[in-house]
Amino acid sequence: MIKPKGNLLIVDDNQDVLDALSLFIENEFEKVYYLRNPNLILENLKKNKIDIVLLDMNYSAGINSGNEGIFWMREILKFDTDIVIIPITAYGEVEIAVNALKAGAFDFVLKPWDNDKLLSTLKAAFKLRKSKQEVNELKVKNDILIEESNKKYPELIGSSEAINKIHKLIDKVSVTNANILVLGENGTGKELVAREIYKKSNRKNEVFIPVDLGSLSESLFESELFGHEKGAFTDAKEKKIGRFEAANNGTIFLDEIANIPLSLQAKLLSVIQNKEVYKVGSAKPTSIDVRLICATNKNLEEMVNEGLFREDLFYRINTIVIDLPPLRERDNDVCILSKFFVKKYADNYNKKNLQINQRALNKLKIHNWPGNIRELEHTIEKAVILSENNILNEEDFSFRKSESNLFDRNRALTLEEIEKDVIISVLEKHKGNLSEASKELAISRQTMYNKMNKFGI
Repeated sequence: MIKPKGNLLIVDDNQDVLDALSLFIENEFEKVYYLRNPNLILENLKKNKIDIVLLDMNYSAGINSGNEGIFWMREILKFDTDIVIIPITAYGEVEIAVNALKAGAFDFVLKPWDNDKLLSTLKAAFKLRKSKQEVNELKVKNDILIEESNKKYPELIGSSEAINKIHKLIDKVSVTNANILVLGENGTGKELVAREIYKKSNRKNEVFIPVDLGSLSESLFESELFGHEKGAFTDAKEKKIGRFEAANNGTIFLDEIANIPLSLQAKLLSVIQNKEVYKVGSAKPTSIDVRLICATNKNLEEMVNEGLFREDLFYRINTIVIDLPPLRERDNDVCILSKFFVKKYADNYNKKNLQINQRALNKLKIHNWPGNIRELEHTIEKAVILSENNILNEEDFSFRKSESNLFDRNRALTLEEIEKDVIISVLEKHKGNLSEASKELAISRQTMYNKMNKFGI
């Protein structure tokens, strides 16, 4: 017979009863706990993960009303509404049974009991307990799925060599369960990469749960990620399932992983290593099975060297690293993305026939895009909203001088990088006019064409 993976708590002040029950029940459940003093019930529930409570209804000599059992039933259900309670008593008056069932009992067992019948009742109780837990987990997942379904995420768009390499890497790693670390500047599409991995993975029919760690305060970190028990802190009025537990069997995406305070990194490491979470206010672990994808725009290796990020956590999350290239290194992808966003926002704002001309595309192409794809998308959306004609031209796009500064003075540039930056800067100055740019640089138009091809401008 397969042993259920349930934990049972038996509460009875009669040691003979506890001994008799232990003879056949211990082999039927994963763990069985025994108490003679009902005052220790809540302490036991806090320490151990209990699925079923077999509860005596009377504890004081000469009192057989069952009121003591009813009291403790209510206390147990205040602590955890999903625990299944089965009252057991030698006094089988109908009134006691009815009161117990009204108070939330699953069934009622009389002493002396029939072993087979009691065991059958306990197994049915365990099935109910699992069903309650699954319903709660599904409710959390359903809320997340509804929230996610109201959002639309584009695919990872582009045809450049750089982005094609990313697609090939995604195809390779998606079918594994390896932890993935996605690196890249702000706005490069790190979450899109995570979603592409999820959509091509063996977990694609389960949930994808994104968590912006940058938006979580230190005080909310544990509660949001790991959940909390009712009463764990002042505002914990109900038990809450954390994001890791909600993502069970699915994929969890931790964005801005570098923002986790050093003091909390050990707790995250423990969850990843042991594949179990501890809710705030609970000493009982909950097993989880999740695919972990993390992302950051910071240099974690430098943070490790500076003592700001745990080395053991760093190696846990970066089994595979995907380093996203910035938009300025993606050749002609600016044009592809621009056309995509023009179509998207033209549809959104009911400007169905809106197009973008080549001169506008050239201007967008030579911009440095420090905000990458996110900046490009916002720029296109603004131009679509403000457009008065059916064609977006170069005058519809303007950048502040600071936005167009192509030189990063904090890094050393090669001669080729300097040459490329100068050409882009001059082209931008003359709004993409090749003749004027060539004159200023004292080179022929053909030389200009050759250099633009060389640098992917």
